[in-house]
Amino acid sequence: MFRLAEKMVVSRRTKAATVSLCVVVSAFSLILLGNNRPQDLTIFTDSTGMLQTISTTGSFDISNAFFENLGTNGRSCVSCHQPGDAWSVTPEHIQARFAGSGGMDPIFRPVDGANCPSADVSTPDARKAAYTMLLSKGLIRISLPVPANADFTVTGVADPHGCPETTSSQLAMFRRPLPATNVSFLTTVMWDGRESPSGASLHDDLQHQAMDATLGHAQAAQSPTDAELQSIADFQMASFTAQARDHRAGNLHDEGVYGGPLPLSQQKFHVGINDVLGGDPTGAAFDPVVFTLYEKWAKSPRSSHNDDDDLSEARASVARGEVLFNTLPIAISGVAGLNDKPGVPASFTGTCTTCHDTPNVGNHSVALAINLGVTDFPALPALNIAGLPVYTIQCNTKDKLIRTTDPGRAMVSGKCADIGKTKGPILRALAARAPYFHNGSAATLDAVIDFYIQRFGLKLNNQEKKDLVAFLGTL
Repeated sequence: MFRLAEKMVVSRRTKAATVSLCVVVSAFSLILLGNNRPQDLTIFTDSTGMLQTISTTGSFDISNAFFENLGTNGRSCVSCHQPGDAWSVTPEHIQARFAGSGGMDPIFRPVDGANCPSADVSTPDARKAAYTMLLSKGLIRISLPVPANADFTVTGVADPHGCPETTSSQLAMFRRPLPATNVSFLTTVMWDGRESPSGASLHDDLQHQAMDATLGHAQAAQSPTDAELQSIADFQMASFTAQARDHRAGNLHDEGVYGGPLPLSQQKFHVGINDVLGGDPTGAAFDPVVFTLYEKWAKSPRSSHNDDDDLSEARASVARGEVLFNTLPIAISGVAGLNDKPGVPASFTGTCTTCHDTPNVGNHSVALAINLGVTDFPALPALNIAGLPVYTIQCNTKDKLIRTTDPGRAMVSGKCADIGKTKGPILRALAARAPYFHNGSAATLDAVIDFYIQRFGLKLNNQEKKDLVAFLGTL
């Protein structure tokens, strides 16, 4: 019914005298119509079914600056935010782009795509060796200086890539590109919140992020214009992406349930909504029942148009997984940024929704940087941290050394207490953008569940694990 286009043409920047058209050869790029505009509803297959994006403006216009080459290295926003990857990028499709271009596609640029910006990229074999973190986990190298006001010192750097630009004063963190969709639910921009200055609006934060990305990732000689930055932010704010169909459970809007991007685009939201810490400005109390998409499947999963027992069980599994996500007891302790908050016990029983509290979205409803242990070294067995640098850090106020693969929020705030803290991402459209966590250390949703089992001692049987994965795969 829907055929994926083989090429995506990135539009020219109108101010540039000569700009080559950037063609990304892939089987996962935009679905283009004859007039060079994508369909109003862009649809892609993924690991669990079908992904769909809609725009509240009614159409997707690739003359938007989001698709333009605004820099000097051929990149545009869409280079790292592909619609078929839930507006992020995945290793499978990055590898296809490498194979189709010999590693010359715009995503392959040493500035941040390579393990080291000074890596040899003169031949295809050299490029394959230089871009291993991007190819294997979809990770971009983020280089940040230790803040001048830091109350910690980096005393050791173990860099498996031997990069001379990675030092104790200029650290390299490898992070997944966050989705450029569903952003109207954000309470902070970027994993470490560095694009969310206090007091700025979300729209301002998104414009600032687009400016920094163009100057940095696209190596622009000058900042985009105010009009270009506004158009990028407008495009993102209007886009909503979610799973629309599941291989086993069928259409995710059948029988009165509310999967898919249209209900998501209509989801009510304000900063602090349903905040577990009591920060909802309306005064409403926290409700742990955050996801209610598939409640009707819990009561009657069988389709009236299909007596297939497999379909019925698949829908029942999704519904059970939703209930587990809302209600599974978790003994939460040792989570920096949460258990050490004033008035929060050092240990308490919560659920997945304690942190994933935004109704039917699943991110933090307030800016909340926390350390779950994803950056800890050594890592828990469920995580694959191969290739990540390890930093040894001495805090001025602590005797013990901290070893971490990413200091996280501390590289912005300069605070020892923020080491390893990152935000939780929006959960919608998860299935299309593996691997998971900010550093790609969980290859699958099963690995994500295994991490939480190991980290918090969860008691889940095999069926419950399957149900949770089935639910997450429909988001």
